[in-house]
Amino acid sequence: MDSKEKQFIEEFKAYLSIEKNFSEHTVKAYCSDIVSFILWLNGVKCVECNFDKLREYLHFIQRFDYKKTTIARKTASVRTFYKFLTRERYIDSNPAESLTAPKRPKPLPKFLTPEEVEKILNNVKIDTPAGFRNRVILELLWATGMRVSELSNLNIGDINYEENEIRVFGKGAKERVVLMSERAKNYLKQYIDSARTLVVLPEYRTEDVNDSSPVFVNNTGYRLQNKTIRNAINEIVERIELPKKVTPHVFRHSFATKLIENGADLRIVQELLGHAGISNTQIYTHISMKHMKDVYETAHPHGK
Repeated sequence: MDSKEKQFIEEFKAYLSIEKNFSEHTVKAYCSDIVSFILWLNGVKCVECNFDKLREYLHFIQRFDYKKTTIARKTASVRTFYKFLTRERYIDSNPAESLTAPKRPKPLPKFLTPEEVEKILNNVKIDTPAGFRNRVILELLWATGMRVSELSNLNIGDINYEENEIRVFGKGAKERVVLMSERAKNYLKQYIDSARTLVVLPEYRTEDVNDSSPVFVNNTGYRLQNKTIRNAINEIVERIELPKKVTPHVFRHSFATKLIENGADLRIVQELLGHAGISNTQIYTHISMKHMKDVYETAHPHGK
């Protein structure tokens, strides 16, 4: 890789971060894909590639045992890279404009029934401040459909008790408002008023709590990490021997599924989940249809 191509990658990285507002994880993956692509070119300049050369690269990566999602991302990386090179006028025309990737499979999301959620919630040990904090976290995941990263990044100033609203910052730092149930709000208020300070060990406690302070903290007073939340869920699920793999994202799927099954408008669910496009939300209609068929087959005498 020559110095010019190294420059392209550095500028591409800045383009993805600043202008495309991609997450750090996505930026890293895209840049890694382009480095691999340039190395595959084996001396051929990336600015001299044509459509046939790019198709040859796609055929090459399909020889490996990559998932379709990985091949789709690698294709998107190349398309975005050449769009960048064209925009910056490093090349006159975009050879990747017609480059297509295999369609991504869309498996139905796994979800919990309301009864399963309640069983999990009721088995959280709340006899310690940290245990009560974990109960509040799960109440909020179920009540709001937030991503676990959005929940761990909550600050005190993001909560509006009067309107039962919470301001969250989703993917690409997009701001939206989610709604919380009365029960979730009461748990949250009790946690912040009483248990939050007690979670922190005495030697780390401070009176300096303001709107910018994290809602959920660990025993040293720092913002709670996603891994701690996942571990808390795993511990409960193993203890009650629930025969399902449960993650914070399963709570999100369960929230959306319940809304759709109860007749919620798809656009409203899209807004609450923070989906960029309606197609991401439509997958829950398939779950709802499956639920209706199951009910029909169980309840109707000629259902089966």
